[in-house]
Amino acid sequence: MLHPAAKGQRGGQSIVKLVFDVEDVEAFCRRCAENGLEFGALHQADGYVFANAKDPCQNSISVSSRAFRKS
Repeated sequence: MLHPAAKGQRGGQSIVKLVFDVEDVEAFCRRCAENGLEFGALHQADGYVFANAKDPCQNSISVSSRAFRKS
């Protein structure tokens, strides 16, 4: 998914955030940490979980289980 970036973004900054669909966000973040990519806190949303990080080029990224939530 592509989500609009925060309204406070300044010119020259990314205007989108890449969001990757992951069924088990907690396990994915744990595996990433073992390989040097640290995600922030897990956030509980409306029936799904997500976490944010910066890729090696400092672009905002996120992993989310939103696509897998039960309707």
